[in-house]
Amino acid sequence: MSRYRIKPVDLGKGRFRSLSRRRSLVNSSMFANPHRKGGSFRKFMESLPDILGAKGIRTLAERIVAARRGEKPVILAMGAHPIKCGLSPILIDLVERGIITGVAINGAVAIHDIEIALAGHTSEDVVAGLSDGMFGMTKEPGELFAKASSRVMAEGIGFGEALGAELEVLSPPYGKYSLLLSCYRKEVPLTVHIAIGTDTVHLNPRLSPKGIGEGSHIDFRLFISLISELPGGGVYLNLGSAVVLPEVFLKAIAWLRNQGVVFSGFTVASFDFIRQYRVKENVLKRPSVEGGESIEIIGHHELTIPLLSAMVVELCE
Repeated sequence: MSRYRIKPVDLGKGRFRSLSRRRSLVNSSMFANPHRKGGSFRKFMESLPDILGAKGIRTLAERIVAARRGEKPVILAMGAHPIKCGLSPILIDLVERGIITGVAINGAVAIHDIEIALAGHTSEDVVAGLSDGMFGMTKEPGELFAKASSRVMAEGIGFGEALGAELEVLSPPYGKYSLLLSCYRKEVPLTVHIAIGTDTVHLNPRLSPKGIGEGSHIDFRLFISLISELPGGGVYLNLGSAVVLPEVFLKAIAWLRNQGVVFSGFTVASFDFIRQYRVKENVLKRPSVEGGESIEIIGHHELTIPLLSAMVVELCE
């Protein structure tokens, strides 16, 4: 005999129902199909389960295709990791196909892009560089940023356009891998959002803080203009930017709401390794309260971005 006052519940009093009458979230029509050797990519797409991430990335590909067919923007915002993962050729292909219509990056993306364009390699060994006192002291990126900052002040253009113009002058040996150069040549607006002190080029004494500030502010205002076209079918992609671009995106939305723009009927998506607070709040949640759709894809960029791109290309053709 137990000494406790309370007794175990009597499970015989439970109410039960048939499986056939219960609402279920997953059914066999949503299941994956095995890939067959020699099968097409379209068949592979169709074989994916209509569940969670696979459903999300397929839906996003459909939204991107629908946006371009409806002449609505597809805006790419990203941190540096996709560039360091070798995804520049895929992103450039989407720009040249007219699928990506606007790009927003932070300073680190620009530096890696420039290094690849000039030398065909990037991603400095930080530990080794700190050990010998040479981390961040690479000449060429800082010099190109300095020239771009001077061009900003002389021509009144944004920093992204200025960097593209400087690369065009150089005609770099690996220019085919440069997103900056591709956007400049295709006249696709590319904005650079710089936080002073976060990038190695800020150690260059020739770099004009006035040029950086002026060029980045012009780009912020240009970014707002890009974002203003999202309602009614546009798509916004955040690739691996955890802080800077989610904050920039929210401030752009804030200005447009201040001007009476209603944000509905658009899609926002995030691609990252983990769930990030600012991405969740400033990209996926807060901007969508008036009727946007949010899609989150968690996984390695070097796998998820080529998959999304291939799906989009397949659906477009």
